[in-house]
Formats: sequence, structure tokens, C-alpha cells
Amino acid sequence: MSCLDCSCILRTRIESIGAEKQSEGSSTQDLTDEPALYWGQSTQRGDEEISWSSDVSHYDIQVEIGRGYSNLTSIYLARHIPTGTLVAIRITDLERCSEEHLKALQNEVVLSHSFRHPNIMTLWAVFTAGSWLWVISPFMAYCSASHLLRTYFPEGMSEVLIGNILFGAISGLNYMHQHGYIHRSIKASHILISGDGLVYLSGLNHLCSLVSSGKQLKAVYDFPQFSASMLPWLSPELLRQDMYGYNVKSDIYSVGITACELANGHVPFQDIPRTQMLLQKLKGPSYSPWAINTFPRGESRIKNSRSGIDSGIGESMTHTMTSERLQTPPKTFSPAFYNLIELCLQQDPEKRPSARGLLSHAFFKQVKEQTKGSLLSLLPPAVQHVQPQVPTVCSAAICKTGCILPNEREVYWEF
Repeated sequence: MSCLDCSCILRTRIESIGAEKQSEGSSTQDLTDEPALYWGQSTQRGDEEISWSSDVSHYDIQVEIGRGYSNLTSIYLARHIPTGTLVAIRITDLERCSEEHLKALQNEVVLSHSFRHPNIMTLWAVFTAGSWLWVISPFMAYCSASHLLRTYFPEGMSEVLIGNILFGAISGLNYMHQHGYIHRSIKASHILISGDGLVYLSGLNHLCSLVSSGKQLKAVYDFPQFSASMLPWLSPELLRQDMYGYNVKSDIYSVGITACELANGHVPFQDIPRTQMLLQKLKGPSYSPWAINTFPRGESRIKNSRSGIDSGIGESMTHTMTSERLQTPPKTFSPAFYNLIELCLQQDPEKRPSARGLLSHAFFKQVKEQTKGSLLSLLPPAVQHVQPQVPTVCSAAICKTGCILPNEREVYWEF
């Protein structure tokens, strides 16, 4: 059974919510106050309208597929029993959450309810069961772009596949920027792909508003408690934390790092000491960051092809499956792709293009002209279902409300 995607959701007009509106009259206690919190929306599947209930017995949890919030949140593949629909369920132990975690959760819930865009991940229902927060969302059969790299493209994706994925993600990012929000967490693991081949931008818990007291700010100075693993994607000006602050252009830098990540399967700066990484970013290296400390073998595969013939654009994706991975031949990349990355990684934020400007870049025009078929034609068959792992579910503790508590099993999917 294929999963539903966000394009099926009944849409309403966006109401921009500023940071001050989110904080007024609310506190971190809102998520745990009684009576139990519930918010949900109906989704359309063919002629059927689905209403998502807050009854935990309506969801058959099958297997854990991810973790988040410092392991305070577990993500499960589940089946909505009344309709048979596959969904992803995030269960968070609110009693163990710090105030910072609660604020991030509340921020994500509010914004997911407000945003309406075909390339931004949405939530179908949010409710509390005792001290546990349940979040119901569409199941993404291809998981994240990061998962695709680890599973099928360990040496990096083809240029045409990168173009399809990035175009969807940047489209969602442009929508956020137009409504005055900075994402601050752009990376491959926050780009999700549905079984229908649609791309969604997730990771809304770090969003920051540029709107204050009804006015659009030129910059913000907030530096949240980022995980150390997030640092390679962050822009120099965000890390610098100086009087100039940062704005939406910091996301564009992260897009450039993500493009490198997708191209070679390895994140720039990932394997060097953190202090050295910070120094190289802040000083503005004279070398190309995608060509050094990026590839396991120390040799860059991103080369400025003079002809552009061996660019990977439109190349066949009918590769032989070996050890469940798609083996791609060595390739160079086109001048357009090289230029896209160079623009995104400009040291001066003002020299970087806007998200809207990126969408009209020659790289994406080139991809559109030479791509035949949809994103699905570039990917292996999606996982249509996962067999229930009864021992895993049974070994987890069951709380009084009937929810399954996270266990310590290894997680293979990242959301």
C-alpha cells in the first residue's frame, strides 16, 4: 500500500504568525496542561475524507523508524486501523523534555499548522496521551535524502536526481522566506520524499521569525542550542554571533553544503576537528570547501566540466543493484552545478542569491530540459510496507495510556 502525501491535504489560506504571536498567552506548559491537547485536520484520499482521532487504539504501531530531540522522541511506522493508511507517529516524553525542547516542539506544531505549501511537511494530528505527545504525519516511503545516500548512493547522487530533490526543497524554503522565517536546519536528513516522488522540507523546530512587533527585521541574533552534528551546515555569519546577526541568506549557505552532501555522499567539514571547521568557515577559505575534507579518499569528484557532457544530467538510472546499493560510475559535474554551489557558499551573505533567485538558476533549467519522467524514474522502488516486528513492539514498555515507550533498538531511518 503506497503512502499518502501532503498534496492530498485540504488546504486553507496561510496566516503568517510572528514570533511574538506564538509566545503571547502561551508557555511551555501548554503542551502538558489538562485537559489533553488535541489538534487535527481532515485529509482527502480519493473520495474518502479521513479524520484523525486522538484515540491511541486507532493506531497499530509496527516498527520504530527514527529518533529525535536527543532521543526524547521516537518515530514509528504505524497503520491507521479505521482506514488502513500508513502513517508516521512521533511520540515524545514531555516529562523528560527541557524547556528548550518544549519550546521547539511548540514552535513546530504551531508553524506546521500555519504553513500550507506542497513542499513543506505537514502534520495531520497532534494530541497528548498522559504525559506523551503524539504527532501523526504522512509516512514517507523514501524517508530522507540522507537515507537515500546511505542506502543507495554512498558515492553521491547523479546531477539530475540532485536537481529534482533540491528544487522541491528550495521551493518550500522560498515560501518560508517570503513569510519571514529562517529555517536554520537545512540538510539532507530534513528533505523527505514520499512514495509518490514528492519532496518535502521538514525540520521546522529550529525556525526563527524575522517579524517582530509587526515589522520585518533585517537580521536576528538568536543562537539556539544546536546539536554539534548540525555545525557543518551552518553559515559563517550564524556561527560568528556578532553585531551584524544573520538573515534568510544563512539558509542559502546551508543549501550549498547540502548540495555538496548529495553530490558526494559526504558532508563538507564533517571529518575535521570542530575548532578547525569554525576557523575555516569564519576566515573564508581560499579553497573550495566541497573539494577538501569532503571525500573519503581525499579526491574531489565535483569538477568543472568544460564540455558538460559527462554531467550526469539525464543519465540512465538502471544500475545493477549490489548489496542493496546503486553503483554509479565516476562522473564530473556541469558548470551550472559548480556555479550554483559557488554562489550559495559565498562568504558575504549579500552576494548569495535569494531562494527565489536560486529557483531560476541555470542549473535547474538544465535539469528540467533534460529530465525525462518524474523523480520516481530516478529512484529504486519505494518501500511500500514494513512487516511488523512484534518482538520489538512487545519488548517496549507500555504506559497507562496505551502508548509505546521508546526503546534502545538501532534506528535505520532518519526524519
